[in-house]
Amino acid sequence: MTSHRTATLTLPADDQILITRDFDAPRRLVYRVWTTPELVKRWWCGERGTLDTVETDFRVGGKWRYVMWGALADGGFEVAFHGEYREIVPEERIVWTEVFEGAPGMTPEEAEENAAVNTAVFTEKDGRTSLWLLTEVPDRTVRDAIVQSGMETGVQEQMAALEKLATSLVG
Repeated sequence: MTSHRTATLTLPADDQILITRDFDAPRRLVYRVWTTPELVKRWWCGERGTLDTVETDFRVGGKWRYVMWGALADGGFEVAFHGEYREIVPEERIVWTEVFEGAPGMTPEEAEENAAVNTAVFTEKDGRTSLWLLTEVPDRTVRDAIVQSGMETGVQEQMAALEKLATSLVG
């Protein structure tokens, strides 16, 4: 059973994007889907393409890298992201950096300097999970570029796919 809920995206500060979403699945399963590489491959791209590479050393100080093949009507394109885990509280909280490789108008060094810091908090009540995902960036210009990239549509697709996968594991 999949809910018809959607993620809520707000801009609480000039350097922040906040996404909240409830899932019809227990926290342990939402967290498992969020952190297990073979499961991440099944939801992270939403309907935007395929996640061909999921490299993750899921520990504080560990690195991660995802490479997505984005589908377009006239072909496709590769998009890659990487970062480092800063904090992990199993089934409760993850803090990590995120760098968009090949960010338009930025050298790789500038992209590293403009890395986002993401904080995901998972809470559960009555077998349902609430996700609070805060993205912090250097300034309003970076924040607005992310929002204007079509991020919200992608997030809606991601979260729906994540919920569908998590609820399929109930049992």
